[in-house]
Amino acid sequence: MTEIAPIAQLVQEFSDPDAAALPWAEVVWVLESSEMFWLSTVRSDGRPHVVPLPAIWLDGKLHFCTGAHEQKAKNIDANAHCILVTGTNSYRSGTDVVVEGTAERITDSGTLGRLATMWKDKIDWVFEVGDGVFLDTEAAGHSALVFGVTSSKILAFSKAPYSQTRYVM
Repeated sequence: MTEIAPIAQLVQEFSDPDAAALPWAEVVWVLESSEMFWLSTVRSDGRPHVVPLPAIWLDGKLHFCTGAHEQKAKNIDANAHCILVTGTNSYRSGTDVVVEGTAERITDSGTLGRLATMWKDKIDWVFEVGDGVFLDTEAAGHSALVFGVTSSKILAFSKAPYSQTRYVM
């Protein structure tokens, strides 16, 4: 699938005078190379739930997996809106990226196969593809649901010079 680059808009009020909008290719590089993300979901009572987890950028979406019994899966079942964040813990360097969107289950075996290969290559997690799920090869009987997040808003925050760029799809 060919990814269509969104339009980058520098948010002037939150950017240094000499800052420029971060090119989309640099944001994609951050999304592809980052190993850990923070996933924010909302519990049924409205309280936030935030956890770190690995995610994979494929076909213009961030993908993550979780057990069906885990809080994040329960939250997404009730409210699919979520946020994934990655970046650095440095104040003066790096790029932080925020992806707001809607999570939906990925059950297509072809896509799951591609994602399983990418998880193995990126962080050495080994999954087999089951019937619409990942199967954990090291823990018999354990499966994971896979979600893809279709973004509604992506923000990138650069440091030195400081800038905020919004990407319009």
